[in-house]
Amino acid sequence: MFDDIRPYRDDEVVAVIEKLINEKGLQASIASLKMPRLYQALPQLACTIVKWSLKFRAQKFHNIEQIQIEVAKYLHHLIKKSTDGFSYSGMDNFDNTKPALFISNHRDIVLDVALVNLALYKSGISTVEAAVGDNLLHQPWVADLMRINKSFIVKRNEENKRAMLNASKQLSAYIHDTVANRAQNIWIAQREGRAKDGIDKTNSALVSMLLLNKDKQTPIADYLAEINIVPVSISYEFDPCDNDKAIELAEKEATGCYQKQEGEDLKSITQGLIGQKGRVHIEFCQPIQGDYADSKAIAAAIDKEIISNYKLYDSNLVAHAKLNQQQTDDTVLEQLNKRMENLTAEQRHWLLTMYANPVAAKQQLKL
Repeated sequence: MFDDIRPYRDDEVVAVIEKLINEKGLQASIASLKMPRLYQALPQLACTIVKWSLKFRAQKFHNIEQIQIEVAKYLHHLIKKSTDGFSYSGMDNFDNTKPALFISNHRDIVLDVALVNLALYKSGISTVEAAVGDNLLHQPWVADLMRINKSFIVKRNEENKRAMLNASKQLSAYIHDTVANRAQNIWIAQREGRAKDGIDKTNSALVSMLLLNKDKQTPIADYLAEINIVPVSISYEFDPCDNDKAIELAEKEATGCYQKQEGEDLKSITQGLIGQKGRVHIEFCQPIQGDYADSKAIAAAIDKEIISNYKLYDSNLVAHAKLNQQQTDDTVLEQLNKRMENLTAEQRHWLLTMYANPVAAKQQLKL
């Protein structure tokens, strides 16, 4: 029932890795990133070097846990190089002996769930199976790469409404089965696509999808207890993709649309991983429990947890003060100005807005 969307299992690892090693697209992607000059001059040679390097490194991988340990090593290195500190808290807010459906705000394509996983891993808690939209999986090898690292597929490109409904029912059943029956943690973003404007709002359609597997006789409170939703609030001091997001938001405002360039998602993933992020904090919030009227009420409860637990940095406070013509910290403002030096006035406004919106959201929550 779930074979086309589930992560790969231990007994499939060796075959999938062998397939990935021989993928020309993967070889080219790594070569262009790791050895751009050689790849430009001698692409065939660069790809051959990558292939043999992958073949040598892959010899030690025979199950998913071994892959996850290697990913954790890479993340430790990445955090050391690209942040000024990574912190997490709130582990005592939920029963970590029970499997959970972690729902977080969404700022970075790959790093959000990677950091959630790292916090769980460092706390001795089982890492998650992560949802990834098929809109990001332009090549079959990309899907293989994600599924071998405990990711499952969210179908967003079905051809008609009936197919989309069936895909949603399948996803809902998969999430319930994974958490309630297989006792495996899951992560999914609170909405499709990143919150590029800094407004963290749960899509009620996502909650409706989660409830599709609930039969009419089961009270919402009981079903919520089964899937155990734990909101997670992720706060970045600086967004490595803030310029690109500001350019996109300004273009949408001016023209009503924005056309992605070829390879833009891969560029965003890379920049999000290696770009400087300042300080990063993850807060695990209170589980969503009790009786709710509908999916909109549940979404609002998730929002309240994520927004109230969002960690505001000086970058947020200064941007909000600047937009509201209030006195600001000159040192932090200079940092923001440096980030905006190649942007137009409209794009600068949007960059400040994306940093300021979490402040405004917290203020609204207190009203």
